[in-house]
Amino acid sequence: MKFVFDLDGTICFKGVPVSENLLQCFEDIEEHGHEIIFASARPIRDMLPVLHERFYNHTLIGGNGSLISKNGKVIFSNSFTDEQVKNILSIIKKQQATYLIDGIWDYSYTGPAGHPILKNLDVKKLAKSVSINNLRPIVKILILTMNNYDEFLSELKLLDVVIHQHSNEHTIDISPQNIDKANALKTLGITDYVAFGNDSNDISMFKNSIYSVMIGDHKELSYYANEQINMDEDCEKNIIEKLKEIAQKRFEKPAIQKN
Repeated sequence: MKFVFDLDGTICFKGVPVSENLLQCFEDIEEHGHEIIFASARPIRDMLPVLHERFYNHTLIGGNGSLISKNGKVIFSNSFTDEQVKNILSIIKKQQATYLIDGIWDYSYTGPAGHPILKNLDVKKLAKSVSINNLRPIVKILILTMNNYDEFLSELKLLDVVIHQHSNEHTIDISPQNIDKANALKTLGITDYVAFGNDSNDISMFKNSIYSVMIGDHKELSYYANEQINMDEDCEKNIIEKLKEIAQKRFEKPAIQKN
C-alpha cells in the first residue's frame, strides 16, 4: 500500500522537521512492503528542510501538485501560462498585494519582512530570490496581504486557476488549472493510496483515496475523511498507531462515498 502524507499541520508543525519517531515508523512500514510519499503545498525546495536526508529520494509532490520529485530530481512541473501570469499580476497590482511566487526552484518575495512564512522559506539556501520579471516558469502563487480580501478573491475566481483559501492565515494559494495533489498522484500512475492531511488542499487527495485520516479539525475536509486524529499531545503517537493499524488492512473499495 502507498501512504501519502501532507507535511505542515499533519506530521510537522511550525517549521519543525518531522520527528525521528515518525521517520522510523515510516521506515518500518516500508520494510513491510509499503511506500511512503510526501505531498505538500511547499515547493520541493522547502520540503527538504523538514525531512531527513535519507528521505530525499522518496517521491515528493510539491506546490500542491505542480512539482514532482523522484530520486532527488524534479521529474514533472506544470506552470501558469504567460496570459494567466499577466492577469494575476494585474490583480496583484490593483490590490497592492504582496506575495511569495515560486518557480521550479527560485522564487520572488514581496511580503512583510517579519512575515512568519520567511521562517520556512529556502532554509537551506538552495535557491535565489529574484524579481518577478526574471522568474519563469511560475508554478505556484501565494498571496500574503492585499487591500481587500473578498474583492481579490472575486476577481481571481474569474480566471482559469485553482484557488485554495487559508482562512486562518488570511492567505490565498493559487495553482495552474487541474493542478492538485490527486492529479499529481495520477500522473505517477498511483490510484490506490491512503491519505493523511489537515487542510483544504488535501480535499482532492482525500476524495480519490481508498482511505483517509484527517489530522485536527477542518470542516470541508472532514466530509471526505474516514477517520480523525485530534491535534493534542498524543497526536504523533496516535498517527504512528493508526499508520501501523492501517498497514495491516486490506482495502477493496473506499469505506465511504467520497464524490
